[in-house]
Amino acid sequence: MALRTDSELEQALAALAEREGLSRQEVVRRAVLERYERAGHQDRVQEAGERLADRWSDVLQRLGTV
Repeated sequence: MALRTDSELEQALAALAEREGLSRQEVVRRAVLERYERAGHQDRVQEAGERLADRWSDVLQRLGTV
């Protein structure tokens, strides 16, 4: 896979790679995997919130009218 970059991304990528002692490829790899994991976590939190809101909707409505 080829990755097209601009000068801003090149500069940031080079700085991160040097600071972390990693290759530029590894910096990109880790960034993508981290974002993937974070997106999955956000989905799970949202689903759990919806389940709990459904389960406790009557209590939440009563609390809202106090």
